[in-house]
Amino acid sequence: MNLAAAIVCRKGRTRQRSSLGDFAQRSEGIGSRSRIDSGRFFAFALIASALATLLSVNSTPAQAQAWPTRQPIRVIVPLTAGSAIDIVGRLVFSEISNQIGQTVVIENRAGASQTIGAAAVAKADPDGYTILVAGSALAVVPSTIASPPLNVQADLTAVGALANVPLVLVVQPAKRYQAIHEFVAAAKAKPGGMTYGSGGRGDATHLAAERFRLAAGLEGLYVPFRGAPEVLTEVMAGRLDFYMAPISPAMPLLAGRQLQALAVASATRASALPEIPTTTEAGFTNSEYEFWVGAFAPAATPRLIVDRLNREIIRALDSPGVRDRLRDMGASPMPMSAQAFGEQFKREIDVNAGLVKAVGLQTN
Repeated sequence: MNLAAAIVCRKGRTRQRSSLGDFAQRSEGIGSRSRIDSGRFFAFALIASALATLLSVNSTPAQAQAWPTRQPIRVIVPLTAGSAIDIVGRLVFSEISNQIGQTVVIENRAGASQTIGAAAVAKADPDGYTILVAGSALAVVPSTIASPPLNVQADLTAVGALANVPLVLVVQPAKRYQAIHEFVAAAKAKPGGMTYGSGGRGDATHLAAERFRLAAGLEGLYVPFRGAPEVLTEVMAGRLDFYMAPISPAMPLLAGRQLQALAVASATRASALPEIPTTTEAGFTNSEYEFWVGAFAPAATPRLIVDRLNREIIRALDSPGVRDRLRDMGASPMPMSAQAFGEQFKREIDVNAGLVKAVGLQTN
């Protein structure tokens, strides 16, 4: 290689090295700008995320405050139409429909100790448009069903109590019992031969019957049905010896002399049947059982909606039409806060667990 060529090569290498250095410098500049842009993007992303979170947090109260804004509100009753729970639920929510100016649709989903209907509500959107109206036997589910389709404490939230419904021990009039003691004597005369039923295994009427049976020292055969109307029919036909019937569906049949009342299971006499003694008055200690009807919503329902529903329930219970109708049915309004009702519900779960154990009801 001659000197001129060597100089050209060195100059070329020099220019090449210079070009690489320039590229590195340019690349470094680009990288700096990239880092700056990335930093800005990250900052913007954080701000956007914060705004989204803020909007999300604020949207639930806004939606809750706007409730109800669409129709209809669906009320699921986990027993048959014509049962005490159904009658009370229809009465109260018909008034609530008038109060809020929204359509309310009652849907009966009976079976499996109220858990079919209760599970449907638990799985519904927690937006205040699906409500459960159930009876006190819902507090028995954890003790009587091994694998229920819902956890009644975790999957539901208490909204409010509607009414207390006395349970009345009814028999067929043709058997001509003059008092509860005559019935007990007749049942003891045929040990194990007495039959009794309820609107569902482990429901309030079942546990009330079992509580009385234990207090009276009776043995018998228990027969479960799907609802109060079926059990009442069997008693009127003489195929069942007795039923602890909710007073609401029993009243017309008592008035028509198709059934005879011997005692009520509540702690005090029923206003609709003032002449009928309580089982405790009749001398059967620890035989009383309280039966209530209450409303529940899916567990994640916003507190604002729960409280609004509770206020509407209390308002409905205070209306003359509902109050008078409940009195005619022998029931009593139970206005109470959602929190107080929820606490009562939890206590009754524990109390009923003890009764189930004493009776020897098997879980299924």
